[in-house]
Amino acid sequence: MEKVAFLGLGNMGGPMAANLVKAGFAVSAFDPAQAAMEQAAQNGCEPAESAAQAVQGASAVISMLPNGALVKELYLGARGLLQALETDVLVIDCSTIAAGDARQVIAAASERGIRAIDAPVSGGTAAAAAGTLSFMCGGDADAVDAARPFLEAMGANIFHAGPAGAGQVAKICNNMLLAIHMIGTAEALQLGVDNGLDPKVLSDIMRASSGGNWSLEKYNPYPGVMDSVPASRDYTGGFAVALMLKDLGLAMDTAAGSASSTPLGALAKNLYQLHGGDEKNQRLDFSSIQNLFRRPAGD
Repeated sequence: MEKVAFLGLGNMGGPMAANLVKAGFAVSAFDPAQAAMEQAAQNGCEPAESAAQAVQGASAVISMLPNGALVKELYLGARGLLQALETDVLVIDCSTIAAGDARQVIAAASERGIRAIDAPVSGGTAAAAAGTLSFMCGGDADAVDAARPFLEAMGANIFHAGPAGAGQVAKICNNMLLAIHMIGTAEALQLGVDNGLDPKVLSDIMRASSGGNWSLEKYNPYPGVMDSVPASRDYTGGFAVALMLKDLGLAMDTAAGSASSTPLGALAKNLYQLHGGDEKNQRLDFSSIQNLFRRPAGD
């Protein structure tokens, strides 16, 4: 049985590791959070005491971490994993980080003769659990092809966006658009509710009309409209506001570097910054932006 090391078992990484187990891989998993490790064990993963232990004997290392600083800390430097990996190991980083950070990790891997790609994901926690994620890959074509058996166990769509870092550029473009249409969806739904419409009826109307979008169809932000989405469980789980703010910050940094005009992206970042100004909101799912538009009870 082929061994895969999976590092980072959060809301996305945990289900992804579980799907690798279902596909027949032996998964050695590590996360500093004990609860995540316990869940991974229940899903059939072999818990490791450290990242270094997890990668021993693995043919592929898959990481899913919150930010670029942690990714670089994991792989780079004298104590980084790249110094411990054999040259026939494939590194697949599924974190969403700056394209420059991804290029730095991939270049460092290449210097040691190790193949590595950036492969951030889209689809949210539901797709992570269902194994229907989309992967946006950056790196050499042969490395992306080598990664396909692992990615196909976790996703339904695999795109080769271009050279190292291209997957990250594609991901931040996608997430900037996601933030924009989630905010627009929440704003439109609240306008309807404030004028006496049932949010479910309005959602059905807009889904079948020119306002249809992924937020309406798959991830409705209004409580009670759609089952099994964060809005119907007090916005818990899912993709945190803090992570959306990180991604929007990456988008704005990238836009500055290429002198691109992103006025709606900048507005989306400002609105999520406003919403996340209350620390408790930063832990909620990003669809909780709906609360920014809802009137206090009694108004």
